[in-house]
Amino acid sequence: MSKRVLTTESGAPVADNQNSATAGVGGPILLQDQHLLEKLARFNRERIPERVVHARGSGAYGYFEVTDDVTGFTKADFLSQVGKRTETFIRFSTVADSLGGADAVRDPRGFALKFYTEEGNYDLVGNNTPVFFIKDPIKFPDFIHSQKRDPFTGKQEPDNVWDFWAHAPEATHQITWLMGDRGIPASYRHMNGYGSHTYQWTNAQGEAFFVKYHFKTNQGIRSLSSDQAAELVGKDANSHQTDLLQAIERGVNPSWTLYVQVMPAAEAADYRFNPFDLTKVWPHSDYPLQRVGRLVLDRNPDNVFAEVEQAAFSPNNFVPGIGPSPDKMLQGRLFAYADAHRYRLGVNHTQLAVNAPKATEADNYGRDGLMATRNGRRSDKNYEPNSYAGPSQTDAALSAPLAIAGWTGTHAAPSHVKDDDFFQAGELYRLMSDDEKSRLIANIAGGLSQVSRDDVIEKNLAHFHAADAEYGKRVEEAVRALRED
Repeated sequence: MSKRVLTTESGAPVADNQNSATAGVGGPILLQDQHLLEKLARFNRERIPERVVHARGSGAYGYFEVTDDVTGFTKADFLSQVGKRTETFIRFSTVADSLGGADAVRDPRGFALKFYTEEGNYDLVGNNTPVFFIKDPIKFPDFIHSQKRDPFTGKQEPDNVWDFWAHAPEATHQITWLMGDRGIPASYRHMNGYGSHTYQWTNAQGEAFFVKYHFKTNQGIRSLSSDQAAELVGKDANSHQTDLLQAIERGVNPSWTLYVQVMPAAEAADYRFNPFDLTKVWPHSDYPLQRVGRLVLDRNPDNVFAEVEQAAFSPNNFVPGIGPSPDKMLQGRLFAYADAHRYRLGVNHTQLAVNAPKATEADNYGRDGLMATRNGRRSDKNYEPNSYAGPSQTDAALSAPLAIAGWTGTHAAPSHVKDDDFFQAGELYRLMSDDEKSRLIANIAGGLSQVSRDDVIEKNLAHFHAADAEYGKRVEEAVRALRED
């Protein structure tokens, strides 16, 4: 086997990679040492801006296999027949911490999945919880600022976290999830994934349905207590990355079963609460889980930066048969995610290998920009319509149209019979065992008791009281006991 030759970026062979060129032995370095300057300049530019949220992540390739017929609900080709497989890439992540943060922390987990379908890439961007803290994207920057490092102290502050939550009663349901036993998954393999948002499916006859995605882990749910997590962070801050990497390398391929809840579009208007509210779940008694298929992860990325850090997911990457719903948080993310990638990676980030279509080819009139690698053939035109056989529209809508009515303006969320911020948090609390309730109370009180302002504590306590009388009473007593110590 011939020996590989080290070269510069332009392909010229490197004579010496151990010593810089100098003016004589021991003399000053010469500006003409192109190899040294290139190495240092490139090193200075190795990092790109990290994600504002979901910065710390892990990823893997795999496939999705259809196990049940869902063609009555969607015309999506990758779901069109039992047994059909589609290549996928998934990125798991924590939300609030930076790229160097630990894995085993109390935080929601991102569950972002890219399907490389024959009709283009379909991105499903979700979390390991079926709900979220807020229901309107205009509050998202403020929410994230409250959870991230304080601009003065440089660390996460309980005052900021709980002060925002005190002014966001709709967060009570997600707080109950986060502070409960599932708040710290034992690994990425041992947690569920949810689309969280409501999406639209459209079948071949043009009938519309609203759906929610549930990926149930086939490894079983395993979580960590706060003490177990603290111990694990001390041993291996990269615990979840280590677990995922080693499991797949051993051939222990993690898998999830996908279920959906399906609501006929006509039922949405009269449902007892807003079905597009991200802070609420649909009771399974109303819309049972229906099995769709299974997700299997079987290959690790070759390069974490190229494939995990540069992976770009956007919920506006739909395929025929799947579309958006009136979910306000989803509507905001349709813009925000793609815009974040254009900022971090550039306008041509979709041409990177991990983001490019694999089962089809992108063919459009986008040209130029930084790092453009696909600018068409010599004879291709960069405008449309044209007379030169360029790509043209299909005239076939991806999904069914959404009915719109009313006056423009800033509107509060529509009111339904059970459209309050607390009843589902209370239902979740009452589903818990006595031990689960005790751990939930301890986790909430541990953070809330550190808040310096009494009025912020009282506002938060009122939310727990509104969810369930026992819930509020126990949190209040636990906070008081910790503050009196």
